[in-house]
Amino acid sequence: MSVISLNHVAMEFPSLEGIGSVRALDDVNLEFHENEFVVALGASGCGKTTLLNVIAGFLSPTSGEILNKGLPVAGPGRDRGVVFQKHALLPWLNVVENTEFGLKLQGVASDERRARARANLSLVGLSDFERYPIYQLSGGMQQRVGLARALTCDPDMLLMDEPLGALDAFTRENMQELILDVWRKTQKVVFFITHSVEEALFMATRLIVMSPRPGRITHQYELSFCDRFFETGDARSVKSSSEFIKMREEILSIIYGEEVGEQPP
Repeated sequence: MSVISLNHVAMEFPSLEGIGSVRALDDVNLEFHENEFVVALGASGCGKTTLLNVIAGFLSPTSGEILNKGLPVAGPGRDRGVVFQKHALLPWLNVVENTEFGLKLQGVASDERRARARANLSLVGLSDFERYPIYQLSGGMQQRVGLARALTCDPDMLLMDEPLGALDAFTRENMQELILDVWRKTQKVVFFITHSVEEALFMATRLIVMSPRPGRITHQYELSFCDRFFETGDARSVKSSSEFIKMREEILSIIYGEEVGEQPP
């Protein structure tokens, strides 16, 4: 059974002019299976974040259904953890307090939530920073706290909305490798949004390409570049391989073609 499935999902928003509506998603059908790393790619405004928000339960689709292990998704739940584009950490709490915050809201005892928070801070390489205030951390470290916080509630699925978009190139590549390592160790289902074709190809076990608004899934690819990284430990050799470059150019041609209105093959 799939972990999450979307059946004929559409999403419309009222027009700002007050006349009619804007259709952000149209007839989206998608299934997520155990231990998948699914990445969504497409031109800006294609509905990637809307799709993530619908899966998270932050938005209710205009039509269609979303099922979690066969049961309707009626709103946010602890089974789906979200890592936001902006880390959304609480500045008055330190690193470990931010990491355990979700468990605190759930009423988990302090000793248990602190132990689980520390385990996940260790997983993302922040064991030595648990008492630091958030403002003393770099952008990459703050995103690692956000990842640890999402993991501490032990969700079945991680939803990641462009979490690396604001980072410098060097930190971004390091974070790609860290996230893949965390995914392999935790075996969570991941849905990851990015605007970077290279990032998408490197990280995804399955890549979905979305059309300009209204967002539809026009292409899907099963990929193995992350497996090659796990085998070699050399991200640059994977990204500079002829197979990787060929696939990158194919995806770019699809995205640019759809931006100017060409029909997908």
